[in-house]
Amino acid sequence: MESLIDRFLVLLCKMVARLPFWAIYGLANVFFFLLFYVTRYRRKVVHENLIHSFPEKSPEEIKEITRKFYHHLSDLGLETIKFNRMTEKEIDERLKIHNLEIYEEYHSLGKSIVVLGMHHNNWEWSGSMQRFIKAQFLVVYNPVRKNKAVERFILDTRERFGSISVPVNQAVRTALDYTQSGRMGGLMLAADQTAPAFSQFWTTFMNQETAFFIVPAKIAIKTNQPVIMHHTRKIGRGRYEVFHYKLIDNPAGFKPEEIMLAYVSKLEEIIRAEPEYWLWSHRRWKHKRPANIELHER
Repeated sequence: MESLIDRFLVLLCKMVARLPFWAIYGLANVFFFLLFYVTRYRRKVVHENLIHSFPEKSPEEIKEITRKFYHHLSDLGLETIKFNRMTEKEIDERLKIHNLEIYEEYHSLGKSIVVLGMHHNNWEWSGSMQRFIKAQFLVVYNPVRKNKAVERFILDTRERFGSISVPVNQAVRTALDYTQSGRMGGLMLAADQTAPAFSQFWTTFMNQETAFFIVPAKIAIKTNQPVIMHHTRKIGRGRYEVFHYKLIDNPAGFKPEEIMLAYVSKLEEIIRAEPEYWLWSHRRWKHKRPANIELHER
């Protein structure tokens, strides 16, 4: 049963979503101060992640990246809420999408696709791309535990332009259903999230042994769906560009590990170019690789 606090939180989000952008970023400045100086939200996690990922950087450089990260995290949180009420005109003024011809090419060939994204810059606004894509976007997500009111707000926001949200435990079945029924879909997921220690794919990522979910690559191989990489780049406060890259055109001829290594290489290249915009507040390296699991080198 939804609590009054949960309902109030959703109501508050809906009210914030109606604010103009100048007010949104005024609030974001306040949140930055609270997160960075007052609550020191996950400062230890962020600091450890950065120093292990960039051992070559000085303490001053790490501190500067940390400050920029918290500024961006504050903006991202408010931008995600604002997306609930953004008009198409507002989105198109702030989000420039490149390489859409890739989607048109595969659609004309009758091919569904697998789209691998990342928690870098503002990935939420890309849900508006469904307006320009003929294939049905199937956006994989982790359900919000014990807070259905917030989950519904998030899903309503993400699906307002026609994409369909798919719980992570239904991703494989959904992708196969689309393939078997002849419908063209685009299975989208942020493939950089934390995988369990027993994951069968480990590689060196950001200077550390890291586990990744290998299921996206297995889906691509089983269905022979081309793999596209999705990348959002920040060009100003509240302004982004989205790029798409062909990662693997014919997955049936590859091993799952080869597909994931290609993804991880591009992911690390992007993060190293703009480190302040990745989600460093997650405990991405909380697991250690079991001795019986191979480390795949790039």
